[in-house]
Amino acid sequence: MSRPPGRFSHLVAWLWRHSFIRFAAIGGLGYLLAIALLALFTGALKLEFAPANALTIFLTMVFTWLGNRYFTFHDRRARRVSAILQEWLKFMGANGLGALVNYLTALALVHYAAVPFSNKFAAQAVGVLVGLIFNFTLSRTLVFRSAP
Repeated sequence: MSRPPGRFSHLVAWLWRHSFIRFAAIGGLGYLLAIALLALFTGALKLEFAPANALTIFLTMVFTWLGNRYFTFHDRRARRVSAILQEWLKFMGANGLGALVNYLTALALVHYAAVPFSNKFAAQAVGVLVGLIFNFTLSRTLVFRSAP
């Protein structure tokens, strides 16, 4: 006989029903990836912050498109190859504006803010948070409207 569902399973079920929570979870994983990539690019590869952050944002956008496609909006994702390509292009375009806000926010903080916000990782975190609501709204309303 199985145990009755506990509070944790109710919490997980509630979270699963809310696409914003799933979107934020994918974004959180994307942020962990972004930290690792930024550390790699600015550390081991010795890239300057600006190009390193731009490349980090692009690669993280590809990762989050895949995560949102298969996890957040799994019931709305495109099925045909041409529709998948169109979905990817819409995602990259729609979230590109959020990425630009992310990038410019982080860049401005690194160059003009006081500690702790001038730290590259703190600046990046603020940039990520600024784009979250905007990116979710465009992803839900423009990119993953319904399965074609």
